[in-house]
Amino acid sequence: MNKVLFFAHLRDAIGSEFLSVEAGGKTVAELKAELAAKYDLPRMETLMTAINEEFASNDEVIRDGDEIAFIPPVSGG
Repeated sequence: MNKVLFFAHLRDAIGSEFLSVEAGGKTVAELKAELAAKYDLPRMETLMTAINEEFASNDEVIRDGDEIAFIPPVSGG
């Protein structure tokens, strides 16, 4: 089981700060696609992803027990 954390507009779209999902063995890209389809999430390709608090690429494989965070781009000025 994996804990998936959501921030900003993703949290609003999901309706929760996190979900518990079975993501072990999937790539980050596969998990993004699965969640985008299930929750109708926009612009998943623009998100930064962290696994266990370290940035991860879309081809990184998730292990059982990993904590995944999806972080939207931040703008400021």
